[in-house]
Amino acid sequence: MSDKFWGPEEIVRKKKEYIMPCLNHFYQEPVQMVKGEGQYLFDSTGKKYLDFFAGVSVINAGHCHPEITERICQQVKTLQHVCNIYLTQPMLELAEKLAEITPGKLKKSFFCNSGTEANEGAILLAKIATKRSELLALQDGLCGRTYLAMSLTGLRFWRTDPNPAGGISFIPNAYCYRCPMNLTYPACDLACAEQVRQVIETSTSGEVAALIAESIQGNAGIITPPPEYFTRIKEILHEYGALLIIDEVQTGFGRTGKWFSIENWGVEPDIITMAKALGNGVPIGVFTALPEIADLYTRPGASTLGGNPVSMTAGLATLDVIEKEGLIQNAAKLGSYLRERLLELQDKHPLIGDVRGIGLMQGAELVKNGKEPAAEEVDRILEIMKNKGVIIGKNGRYRNVLAFQPPLIIDQDNVDEMITVLDQALTEVER
Repeated sequence: MSDKFWGPEEIVRKKKEYIMPCLNHFYQEPVQMVKGEGQYLFDSTGKKYLDFFAGVSVINAGHCHPEITERICQQVKTLQHVCNIYLTQPMLELAEKLAEITPGKLKKSFFCNSGTEANEGAILLAKIATKRSELLALQDGLCGRTYLAMSLTGLRFWRTDPNPAGGISFIPNAYCYRCPMNLTYPACDLACAEQVRQVIETSTSGEVAALIAESIQGNAGIITPPPEYFTRIKEILHEYGALLIIDEVQTGFGRTGKWFSIENWGVEPDIITMAKALGNGVPIGVFTALPEIADLYTRPGASTLGGNPVSMTAGLATLDVIEKEGLIQNAAKLGSYLRERLLELQDKHPLIGDVRGIGLMQGAELVKNGKEPAAEEVDRILEIMKNKGVIIGKNGRYRNVLAFQPPLIIDQDNVDEMITVLDQALTEVER
């Protein structure tokens, strides 16, 4: 098998020669991934890995799902592209399906190619609808890799340009383990949410277009707000005539045991953005809005590849598989079990300072000497687990959070296998 592939050493060599150095990779000793099947990955030597990261919350239905793959192939053989200025059926079928499953009265969509584009489009729509230009974003949030999306990103680690766009104000996030207000929930009375009002009053003109927020902040370290948080946020925004944009790029399509993570808070956003898992590996992005907001977007707009028949077919097939195979229910069930097992490890291993998340989006923050971030230990654990055949992720403000975001097709045995290997890695690192 290895004869067909360059191997990791040659891949790294060519990467240094031909790829911009901003693109890094995990592991001191990386491997070349060449095949995916279900919840498993295979490298160029044939070694098998349990994938507990799903390409960063992308492969919700599993790698190379036969039904999704077949429907994509059939579409590729029929019609690949005509641009969305022409009439094609798959785009309307997917838009209709999204109107059915998104929260509340969200209905009208615009398709693009990535989460970054979806967030950019949602911001544009909010500015058009409100006739305002100022924006709010969350500390530690990640909105994307273009200039505006990067400017809205509250993680300096991911903000390549040190001079962000103006007109953006940041509010504290609901990072209860490291409360930015130095308070404790629930005695805090959601002081972080109340800061929305304070920031609008002191840091803006008072005429804010929208707040963009991930319902669970993935790259921030699986930051999961308290149950009342988004209700309070939306009340304050409504008071100032500002819109709520919810970014479901990482959290959408069943990952938290509901179609969309924001449903766990019972709040209807004005605009929602989606990508990643909708295509199960095919590039796709979309923002969907309330009709009264969407209908204000009347000036010409198009996307050359947005809404293309292949991506739309992939999205439709993925949603069908999620429904038919009960993957939302599996995420809820296995997510609860995964959390129980992680809490057991927290009791056993002093490195684990906090466990948080919903469904199959869980994070374990590693600390030492109190709450000092244990980033080096995270890297060592990822390396050990990779060598033992298990892939997990890392994220967080200090890159000290282990991320567990597997395909939603996993079973209890997969959780037990991951936990066993994680237990071994923690034990080795803590020696």
